[in-house]
Formats: sequence, C-alpha cells, structure tokens
Amino acid sequence: MPLLRNLAVASLTLAALSACGEVATLPVESGMGPQPKLPPPNTTLIPTVNTAKAVGWIAGAQPIPATGLAVNAFAADLDHPRWLYVLPNGDVLVAETNAPPKPEGASGGLKAWASGIVMKRAGAKTVSANRITLLRDTNHDGVADTRSVLLQDLNSPFGMALIGNQLYVANADAVLRFPYESGQTQITAAGVKVTDLPAGINHHWTKNLIANADGTKLYVSVGSNSNVAENGMDIEAGRAAIWEIDVASGNKRLYATGLRNPVGMAWAPDGKTLWTAVNERDELGSDLVPDYMTSVRDGGFYGWPYSYFGQHVDTRVTPPRPDLVATAIVPDYALGPHTASLGLAWSGNSRLPAPYTHGMFVGQHGSWNRDPRSGYKVIFVPFGQNMPDGEARDVLTGFLNESGQAQGRPVGVAIDGQGDLLVADDVGNVIWRVSPKP
Repeated sequence: MPLLRNLAVASLTLAALSACGEVATLPVESGMGPQPKLPPPNTTLIPTVNTAKAVGWIAGAQPIPATGLAVNAFAADLDHPRWLYVLPNGDVLVAETNAPPKPEGASGGLKAWASGIVMKRAGAKTVSANRITLLRDTNHDGVADTRSVLLQDLNSPFGMALIGNQLYVANADAVLRFPYESGQTQITAAGVKVTDLPAGINHHWTKNLIANADGTKLYVSVGSNSNVAENGMDIEAGRAAIWEIDVASGNKRLYATGLRNPVGMAWAPDGKTLWTAVNERDELGSDLVPDYMTSVRDGGFYGWPYSYFGQHVDTRVTPPRPDLVATAIVPDYALGPHTASLGLAWSGNSRLPAPYTHGMFVGQHGSWNRDPRSGYKVIFVPFGQNMPDGEARDVLTGFLNESGQAQGRPVGVAIDGQGDLLVADDVGNVIWRVSPKP
C-alpha cells in the first residue's frame, strides 16, 4: 500500500500548508522603493501557502483602471497568454505558452508534488499551447479584429525580438530565428537555432529576449533551477543570469549573475542601460524577500543564492561564499515581497496621461506564499531621468474578487502602436488594453 500511504501523507502535507499561521507583520509598501524594510527572516517548519484559486472573469467583469484611465479587452479567449511583443507595424504578438514537461526522473518527490497542486490551483498547471499568435487591430478601435497563428509547435516560447527581417524567439531550451516580412501573418519556414539555453528541470522556465538599439546584441534572461540552490550549484550552471548573445556569430557570454529569476527587461530612456524585473527567493516569511527591478551592470553579481538585496546573507545556503557576498550589488528598487513582478515596459511611447508619462510599468503576477496576498495588479514606477524617483502607483487592479479568488493574473506588459498599455492575463486568457479615459 505504498501509493495510498504516500497520498495520505501528501494530503496531510497540503492541509498543513493551508493551515500555516505565519503572516506578514509589515504592509507590502514597506518592502517597496530604493530602501525597503528587511526584517529578520521568519522561517517556519511549514512554509506559508496562500494561493488565490484561479476562477477567471465572469461575463462583463474586468479589472479596475486608475483614475483618468480606461480598460477594455483587446483580445479574449486565448490559451494562457504570457508574453507580448509589438511589431513596428502595430501587430501584436502573444506567446500562448506554459512550462515544458519535466524530464524523466525529475519529479522532486513530495514537495514537488505539493507544489504542483498549488500551481494547479493558481491556474499555472495547463498544457502549453506552444504557439505565438498574431493579433491585428485593422480599424484602430482598440480591439483586435483578426488573429492568426504566426508560429506553432514551439517549445514553451516566451521572449520575442525583431531585428531587421529576422524574428528571434526564446524557447525554454534555445533561441531560434525565423525570417519575417512586415505584415506577414504566418511563418512556415523552419527556425534556425542561434544558441542553446540552460534547460532541463526548469524550476524557472521562462526565457525572455531583448535586443540592443543597433541590433547587434540580444539579451536573454534565465531563471534559477531552484529556490536557493537546495539541490546544489551544479544544476545552476548558466542560470540565475542574463546572457548576452552576439547576433552575427551566435556566441554568448554571461552578462550579469546572481539574479534568481529575471524575467521582464527594458531599456532606460538613455537606450544604453538595461533594466530587469527579478523574482526573489521564498520561505523566509511573508515579509521577505522583496522582488525588485534594477539596472543591470555588465559583470555585476546580485547575490543569489548566497545573499539577498545586497549583502544580507541567506544562512540556508551551504557552503557560504563570503567572497561573492562582498561583491553583491544592491538592487535599485524593491517591488514588494512575493509580488511575482514579471512584466516590465518603459513608458516612452505611451499616450497615457501624467503621472504615467516617464517610468516603468510592472506586471505583478501575484503571490502564492504570502499572507495577506500581494501583487495581482499592474503598477507604475516614476523615473527621474534614468532612475526611479518616487512611490509606485497602481495602474490596473481588481484581479482578485471579494472572495480572494483570482479572476485574472497580469504577466507581460507592452506599449502598443497607438501608445496604449497592453497587459497579458494568463488566468483570464485576455489581453487587456489600458488607455486614457475619454
């Protein structure tokens, strides 16, 4: 009866997780800004699990825009839309995607099984559609009136970038390039592999892409294979990092390391400073550790797994590396603990009114391990020149209903060809459009 015993133990584990009593002692806002409050770790035998059950939107319901803004569905009935890319002609690409299957023998035991149940409840346990869909608003009324499958049969695609007439796509295991002509609605040519990417267990599977201004370099974000290297550093080779790829040759090098799960990337107004949104570590309590966005220094080390938010040592990691901790860079701006800040977009081409004219939009997918919950909204961080300057503002809220269930979860954000903000919602299966209120 081993199977029944294992199931019984798993059920008890989940019940214990749900009943965990650890709660935040600080508001989310205390963990935001250039100098967040970092209380002592609050480690418990059973980590906090407070997942918002994914229920989707009822007919007629939608998120709540901030004063002066309006929202409508740009496109609906998608299949787990995660990431967005706007082509020069205004066509919108959306990656309908999810995690690839785990390799054989990588189940991870009871903890991984329980984590799978949590992710299923959160709406993150769906089979990947493995396609990129093209959406077109032909009459510019803010609603996509045509859609077509641009690319299919990919491997958990995520990041996209156009350089000249080549469309680059980051799969979970490699960067591919495809020939593309403006206005094209379907690509039938086979992709050419540019370079392999760290894959395998894929604790964090999303691989994002961004090109530099002259199209000579691509930057690829790769998340860690664990929470805090609990399975050893061997499986973390090349991970928790941003890679730089030379477009002409396909050669790559590590650009920055120690970034637990960098996802969104954007250029600051100078066009030279790369920024990224990073998901930090779990199981240190509801108040730790804040996710963050930061400028990325060439050769910089940002702490993971040995320290967080600069040189705050994580004593769970063995053996320690005080030599690396001494070099850890303090991130520029904290985004709140467990907010799962994923999407990142500069406001440069936006037509949204003040105070949303100069700064970064951030899509916060929402917590599964904080009590009370955090994230589940889109925020705006104002900048002064090339650095954050001021408190974050809510842009789009209401993703949780009155019962604390997730009607939607924002992921990727992008500015469309008309200057409106697009938000990918992978639980509601909608692309929302935020525009100035008429």
